[in-house]
Amino acid sequence: MFENLKQAFDKGVEYAFTTTEKIEKAAKEFAKENNLNKKEAKKLIDHWVKKSEEMKVSLEIKIAELQKTTISKMNLVTMEHYKALEARIKKLEGTGKQTMKPARKAKPVKKVVKKKPVK
Repeated sequence: MFENLKQAFDKGVEYAFTTTEKIEKAAKEFAKENNLNKKEAKKLIDHWVKKSEEMKVSLEIKIAELQKTTISKMNLVTMEHYKALEARIKKLEGTGKQTMKPARKAKPVKKVVKKKPVK
């Protein structure tokens, strides 16, 4: 019985990435093959579904951490940083329009020619 449960748990890990319906179907088949009563079968289904959800959450967390690490190593800008920079630029552009005055037109410079003294 222990070996069967061990194999079942291993199969349960495989089902971590499948739908609840598939997990229930597999658990019912397992219960039928191993002559489990309804209470044991229900307990098994609940356990597999719970483990499946836990594994999905754990995997999502690990994938998110891996993405952050990879993006950091590649020196890529995250959407969060991009939006912060975009907002900062808009703010600076808005501030610049209000405080900057148009440049004055420069007066032309007269070229002074020095005459050589006559000897």
